[in-house]
Amino acid sequence: MRAAVIGGGWAGIAAAVELTASGAHVTLIEAGRVLGGRARSVNLDGRTLDNGQHILLGAYRDTLALMRRVGADPDALFERQPLQVLDNTGFRLALPNLPAPLNVAWGLLTAAAVHWPEKAKTAWWMQQVKWRKFQLAKDCTVAEWLDRAGQTGRLRRHLWEPLCLAALNTPAERASAQIFANVLRDSLGSPRREDTDLLLPRVPFGQLLPEAAAAWLTAHGADLRYGQRVRSIVPDEARIAIDGEGFDAAILAVAPHHLAALWPEAPVPDAYEPIATVYLQFSAKTTLPFPLYNLLGGIGQWVVDRGDGLLACVLSGHGDWEALDDEALATALTEELRAAGLLGSSAGWHKVIREKRATFTCRPNLPRAASHTSHPRLYLAGDHTWADYPATLEGAVRSGLRAAGEIISTRSKFQSQQLHR
Repeated sequence: MRAAVIGGGWAGIAAAVELTASGAHVTLIEAGRVLGGRARSVNLDGRTLDNGQHILLGAYRDTLALMRRVGADPDALFERQPLQVLDNTGFRLALPNLPAPLNVAWGLLTAAAVHWPEKAKTAWWMQQVKWRKFQLAKDCTVAEWLDRAGQTGRLRRHLWEPLCLAALNTPAERASAQIFANVLRDSLGSPRREDTDLLLPRVPFGQLLPEAAAAWLTAHGADLRYGQRVRSIVPDEARIAIDGEGFDAAILAVAPHHLAALWPEAPVPDAYEPIATVYLQFSAKTTLPFPLYNLLGGIGQWVVDRGDGLLACVLSGHGDWEALDDEALATALTEELRAAGLLGSSAGWHKVIREKRATFTCRPNLPRAASHTSHPRLYLAGDHTWADYPATLEGAVRSGLRAAGEIISTRSKFQSQQLHR
């Protein structure tokens, strides 16, 4: 069976690996020069860094399994840390190395700068959410959900709202409460303690999956085509023609804003959110109290310590920061870091990476595309098709595996049609 995968992001990689492992002859077509899509390595002024700062969790089980499958060892490539949320106001919530759910309960009850009544109220609310299996009667915004639960104190400002923005790339006033509840279910609400761990890359993102996957696919006979943008998809009863070349089945694993040009009937999100990553290089001795720090400034959000004095500031969702040019943005973040008592010097180097349509706006009741299309030989993959999650790498990987699995399950039908052609 000849199968084409269009798009070499993490969804396309997962699909191509799954199909190749099943024995299919796979052609992976990627418009860029490398695999990885929105999570890849880039060269910035002679430095190999990421095209945006990404944080993974221990709950990313399918992503970690895919890495192992292609020969990338997560234990060697990630620094695993129990989750901590801390900021420049004195707030700190740290999960201990205890079995779940004791780790979350202990972290909440010992959170710094939060009064006991609020802790008890939040613990009771979280237990109620668990009893309901993280299912809301009706989707609404995260802000409305928190309001109804009486979550209006410090934990809202210093925990729930920052986590919502980080996970959904959409502020609580516009974000889907049901999708946020799904994220909490598989992280803080997971029965596995290790699912709450932060996975901090020790290497550039390309080494986590894209480069190892490219080598694995090539070694197993897949055809990888870089720098090729697909112009047309023409299906008929017996095959799918991609730019005139025939395949038995195909998976479209492109970003949703590119999908309409290739398959117009597919539902796509109606709004998108930006992300900026601002790299700031300070002296090698510069460190953060914890590798992930919530700045809570006028502009700054999350800051990641990349080691050797390199900090990556992440700005998620629409905000005032969009009006600043790169120089002004780097200056403003440096001043906020200094005001928080984290720095004593100025940055010696900076670089800003902006992605205007980094993710879809994860609003309540957002229609999401399914993996199947109106044609039985064409499937969709990508984080926008994994309806349980916001735009995450884990959602992308799972969607690619699902689309490949659907092709594999119908292989006998394709082969029967081939015999009768």
